[in-house]
Amino acid sequence: MTVDTHTPSAKMPAVFLGHGSPMNAIEQNRYTESWRQLGEDLPRPKAILMISAHWYTRGTGVTAMQHPKTIHDFGGFPQALFDFRYPARGDAELAAQITQLLSPINVILDHGWGLDHGTWSVLTHVYPEADIPVLQLSIDATLSAEQHVALIRQLAVLREQDVLIMGSGNVVHNLRVMDRNIGSHSFDWAEQFNGSIKRHFLDRNMDALTDYMKLEGAKLSVPTAEHFLPFLYIAALMTDDDPLKIIVDGGEMGSITMLSVQVG
Repeated sequence: MTVDTHTPSAKMPAVFLGHGSPMNAIEQNRYTESWRQLGEDLPRPKAILMISAHWYTRGTGVTAMQHPKTIHDFGGFPQALFDFRYPARGDAELAAQITQLLSPINVILDHGWGLDHGTWSVLTHVYPEADIPVLQLSIDATLSAEQHVALIRQLAVLREQDVLIMGSGNVVHNLRVMDRNIGSHSFDWAEQFNGSIKRHFLDRNMDALTDYMKLEGAKLSVPTAEHFLPFLYIAALMTDDDPLKIIVDGGEMGSITMLSVQVG
């Protein structure tokens, strides 16, 4: 674990978790243990706003139902994973506030999505009782990296209202070239890109993080943006008085990294 030495902030932290395989929801390993410890260490939030790689849309939406369903957005896994439920309630009032904070962006109050596996596969370890309201904010695929940064900063005030803003994806995520035979290791390009992102995060270099496609290894590490952008959202919330922490790190199957970070 890597920690910087800045004075702690009174705001609610913001967290990015590299979620990896959906199987992490029902398995125990060093990643899930780090998520469990995170839940014990964080101040208890009044609600969670999750930005998951798996709700990638045209336009921006926020879940607004009182009882979001558990979405099993994958195939080819054991039945136990399809039987899994994370019965957290929603928060329609907070959803309405988010639409106001993001004005003039037209935010859809969504009643059709729910909680996808990018959300529940990690939250089941962080908050296993599912007793904190959870909302998801979609990622608008039409926006530039700079626009994503600007959007999430419009929601930074939620950290002062005991809302835990979380991102869930993977800094390196390339399923097309992964090798299941190499276990917990990274290809050289994946390790290089992941290391650069980690260094720029701890150095608070938002220019480099926002321009991530110029970093060595980016084209293979981020063939599509949806798994990286949740990390960028959380990094964009850092302020000068926020301590920064690497919660856990590591590679899986060559082309996935599990880097997880905390701001505040």
